[in-house]
Amino acid sequence: MAAVAAPRALTRRTVSEHDRRQGQTVKYLLLGHTPAADWDAASAEAPSAEALAAFAAYQEFERELRATGEFVTSAGLGHPAVSTTIRRTPAGVVATDGPFAELKEVLASFAVIDVASHERAVEIGSRIVAVLGEPIEIRPIMGEDFGQDATA
Repeated sequence: MAAVAAPRALTRRTVSEHDRRQGQTVKYLLLGHTPAADWDAASAEAPSAEALAAFAAYQEFERELRATGEFVTSAGLGHPAVSTTIRRTPAGVVATDGPFAELKEVLASFAVIDVASHERAVEIGSRIVAVLGEPIEIRPIMGEDFGQDATA
């Protein structure tokens, strides 16, 4: 059996260069984090006036992204207290209530955008941070060509 070469690691640079050469857009996952201490399970259903104002501003920005064709989807996530974590253990696969680990920040929302470059994804993420005030993590979503040589 022939050895299979490991796929070349895709860096920000190779993803952006590959997409520009291919004339394609890239989907990015924007992960919104919030401080765990700020997300009280008891008040999760009754957001503050400040949170409602930030969300309204975000919705306006989302409308802008829809108009440019860069918006794919977004959603807020349920409180970590109602999550379930599934992991493999020596005893088998086990589901436990609650998040994977005690965290200072928890994943609170996500959005998927479809943009021409990593730079545009950073620009969009930066606007969301300016509106919501919480960190955004940006990751490319690997497409059908995942694992193919990015120099092709």
